[in-house]
Amino acid sequence: MNNVIEEIKKKKLIAILRGVRSEKIAETVSALLKGGINIVEITFDQSGKIPLEDTAAAIKKVASTFGDVFVGAGTVMTKENLELAAVAGAKFILSPDTKTEIIKKTKEKGLISIPGAMTPSECSCAAAAGADFVKLFPAGNLGGDYLKAISSPLSNIPFLCVGGIDESNIPYFIKNGAAGFGIGSNLVNAKLVDSGNFEEITRRAGLFVNALNA
Repeated sequence: MNNVIEEIKKKKLIAILRGVRSEKIAETVSALLKGGINIVEITFDQSGKIPLEDTAAAIKKVASTFGDVFVGAGTVMTKENLELAAVAGAKFILSPDTKTEIIKKTKEKGLISIPGAMTPSECSCAAAAGADFVKLFPAGNLGGDYLKAISSPLSNIPFLCVGGIDESNIPYFIKNGAAGFGIGSNLVNAKLVDSGNFEEITRRAGLFVNALNA
């Protein structure tokens, strides 16, 4: 899985696909690729509105269709979620929280672990359990200054900033030590997908890539 870690560190941008059903997933990922983003997180819906099996099917479709895309599973809260994601072909596992049992099980399966954390204790606990990255969440609310402050004593941890990330704050987070970003509705949202406005998704992807390279 070292190639997955290196790709995330190199490209830095992970598109978070939330609420995108399996029948729309290929067009959505194609639009992101055209804009320069090749790492995608397909999230499980814990409310039950979208069946877990549909999310697993979307992950499987991306994993089997796009050889140049790194696909992972997001909002992985349970061992059932993790098992479905692993069987479907997910390469990395993201969670909004820190659960050591999920982190350890992820590593046992040979997958990349990216748990969510906010406090220094949560971040160090995640790293000690074997996390490859720590998802600082909600980064937009916490701000770049918080990232800088927490990165100083926890310099061994690569932080991915997620929540409230847009083109305007990416340079500031990079300046303060961000290893990468997860970008949700500011890049892809259900309205764009349902209306078939994939050109707009491509345009937004390009803006984020440009912001990263600025």
